[in-house]
Amino acid sequence: MGVNLTPIIIKKILSLDDLRGKSLAVDANNYLYQFLALIRTRDGTPLKDRSGNVTSHLAGLAFRTTRLIQDYEIKLVFVFDGQPPEQKREEIMKRREMREKAVEDWQRALEKSDYETAWSKAVMTSRLTKPLVEDAKRLLSLLGIPHVQAPSEAEAQTAHVAKKGDVWAASSKDYDSLLFGTPRLLRYLTIYGREFLPSKGVSRPLKPELIELQTLLAHHGISHNQLVDIAILVGTDFNKGIKGIGPKTALKLIKEHGNLENLPNDVKSNLLDDYETVRNIFLHPNVMDDYTLEYGELQEEALYSFLCEERDFSKNRIKTVVDRMKKFYANKKQAGLEKWFKPS
Repeated sequence: MGVNLTPIIIKKILSLDDLRGKSLAVDANNYLYQFLALIRTRDGTPLKDRSGNVTSHLAGLAFRTTRLIQDYEIKLVFVFDGQPPEQKREEIMKRREMREKAVEDWQRALEKSDYETAWSKAVMTSRLTKPLVEDAKRLLSLLGIPHVQAPSEAEAQTAHVAKKGDVWAASSKDYDSLLFGTPRLLRYLTIYGREFLPSKGVSRPLKPELIELQTLLAHHGISHNQLVDIAILVGTDFNKGIKGIGPKTALKLIKEHGNLENLPNDVKSNLLDDYETVRNIFLHPNVMDDYTLEYGELQEEALYSFLCEERDFSKNRIKTVVDRMKKFYANKKQAGLEKWFKPS
């Protein structure tokens, strides 16, 4: 879910052309969940092969990613979640309960042949299982696209790669990468530009949003540490916020009192006891430097075998993906692929 900072966010609206030639470290799990949610049949069922393996995420990953790379020259590296901090357990359980309820609502809507409601509930039932993640990694490897296994939170690792200057920005729908210290966060890396809102049953147009950390901090006159304290007051994936305190109130409190320690007793008494642990998750995240951002090679025959023979994709459709990557590699061979990313 991430932290809700929307009311105090300072952002720039971009086009994909504005991102041409930029390099991005993408929160892979966040990206794949979007595909699992939205690439579904009319009744809300995800795409599957003849053996029942879910393929919605593979379709989105193959077609959107290759288009971003070839058509817009956007340089992508995907970062996958590792072991979550213990403090995230409650949030994980909450998400599981929400999915289980959504499954029940979806099934009831199907029984009534209410396909509109069924679809709106189905988008909330997505589960990114280990086999689905392994399929995604396999696809990326066959395309030659780099991917990184984070030791813990993917957003922490994307922020780390961006802070080192190995990529231009971190990319995720959630704001957490800002708390982990990314200099730039790109939200809504999308081509068609619409997001479905299950609670309202409607979709809204989207364009890429850029949030620059220093611009945000300077606008509000706060430090990065204070932004983390604001998030803790509001509530993060690792702690419950204080009831009745939203982003604007939290900003006012931290600007007035400096940090969580100096808050008035009637506010501070509602903080969880180990808020310092949550603060350290963001300020001293579990990340690594042992990664590579180098593109490999397109494994054409293996790609056809995986997607067409094992996962039942149309060969004509996958040829589009292959042709894009062939063109990409041919162009980059001339330009010098080593110039894309500096070595880590």
